[in-house]
Amino acid sequence: MSCLVMATWLASPCSRALCCLWLLGMLLLANVSTRPANHSAVRERATNREENEILPPDHLNGVKMEMDGHLNKEFHQEVFLGKARDEFEEDSEPRRSRRKLMVIFSKVDVNADRKISAKEMQRWIMEKTAEHFQEAVRENKLHFRSVDPDGDGRVSWDEYQLKFLVSKGHNEREIAERIKNNEDLKVDEETQEVLENLKDRWYQADNPPADLLLTEEEFLSFLHPEHSRGMLQFMVKEIVRDLDQDGDKRLSLPEFISLPVGTVENQQAQDIDDNWVKDRKREFEELIDANHDGIVTPEELEEYMDPMNEYNALNEAKQMIAIADENQNQHLEPEEILKYSEFFTGSKLVDYARSVHEEF
Repeated sequence: MSCLVMATWLASPCSRALCCLWLLGMLLLANVSTRPANHSAVRERATNREENEILPPDHLNGVKMEMDGHLNKEFHQEVFLGKARDEFEEDSEPRRSRRKLMVIFSKVDVNADRKISAKEMQRWIMEKTAEHFQEAVRENKLHFRSVDPDGDGRVSWDEYQLKFLVSKGHNEREIAERIKNNEDLKVDEETQEVLENLKDRWYQADNPPADLLLTEEEFLSFLHPEHSRGMLQFMVKEIVRDLDQDGDKRLSLPEFISLPVGTVENQQAQDIDDNWVKDRKREFEELIDANHDGIVTPEELEEYMDPMNEYNALNEAKQMIAIADENQNQHLEPEEILKYSEFFTGSKLVDYARSVHEEF
């Protein structure tokens, strides 16, 4: 009887279709289970992570310019939020974000008068900058261990360039043999140029008396030039060299605002370029050119880029307050910081006026 029922079930077109779909699904599952894992993708991610750990970052938290001379667009958020910046990026709930922003407001407002003064903001900026420094030191300990396999507390240039080239996919044994025998490394032109720049930076980070061996502290300066006066000067020198068109080792306004290599292909690109010029012109005239003579010297650029410069921190505090100071009382108030939340946090928190009393 059961065979007859089964035969009848399979005889209907609908049943046959269901049976075929079931068989197809089983075949697909079998195919997936026998397919080899994409190990190349895993290896690529691991290689990229390793490369990022030992390469000096282009972006430095709490520093006004990138290593390539671009303005740090996230600077104000970095020095206002500090480590809390990740929380605002991860939390998309406006109410929670508003509450967090008001908590920060209360911490900056030391005298609890519901107004943030320039001095209070300056103190806060210096505190958040110190946080970024501490984070860089913590990360450097981990990165240093990866390039100091024997744990002797010192890393040679040969050890570092071997680690770098292996992270780029080169064969470790072959590269080690060529380095040992002082042979041509046989790398492409782009990699060779990167190596030469890294070597210059390595020598600069090597404190006198030079031994071409970097300690953990020197390796921190190599990765994060903002931690060393000498390396900060080297970074400034590199930026001036890249932007200086007439070779006078100083920067004029046209040199500083000149657009990156490339052509404007559409209106969107034109808008981006217009913003580039506007932002850099304002930064040059209002903040970098201290004596307003139309020329930026390496010394002026160094002072501007020094994250621990208290005078700069005060100027930044005044500028940040001025952005949102609608009632022109030279202070930042709860309504203002919520209204201009996008400037301070990178997120626009809606219904700011209605929320002020709730959050407090």
